[in-house]
Amino acid sequence: MNITIIGVGKIKEKFMQEGIKEYSKRLSRYCKLKIIEVTDESAPENLSEKEIEIIKEKEGKRILSKLSNNSYIISLDIKGKNFSSEEFSKKIEDITLGGTNDITFIIGGSLGLSEEILNKSNFKLSFSKMTFPHQLMRIILLEQIYRGFRIMKGEPYHK
Repeated sequence: MNITIIGVGKIKEKFMQEGIKEYSKRLSRYCKLKIIEVTDESAPENLSEKEIEIIKEKEGKRILSKLSNNSYIISLDIKGKNFSSEEFSKKIEDITLGGTNDITFIIGGSLGLSEEILNKSNFKLSFSKMTFPHQLMRIILLEQIYRGFRIMKGEPYHK
């Protein structure tokens, strides 16, 4: 199985880089993982709705250029579906049983994802109604993918 994570922005904090490195190592037993970073746009405070949309569209174009045509696309979106870890694991398993060996997760920038990306997605996933920094979301997503594989394989995991 191939898992790709496309994230807007660079991870600058060393502790977050270490967390990503650790979960990437753990996941290497279960899948081929690729993390792609696309450049984020500067987003000062007090932007108009139009300015927000322009920024999301620019970031969206960068994301689109990295998408594979044969991948199942899951966008992280606050309005998406919430899952328990077990349900998330089942979703990944169902995608693979449906004949897809490539899953791409998309994490937007601080303003979210463009409508074009959301419309292109096969599924929209929400981890919470809370807002998380997109850098931290990368670690949370990696941990849940790792936990999902352990659940799928019937291996112990912390509940």
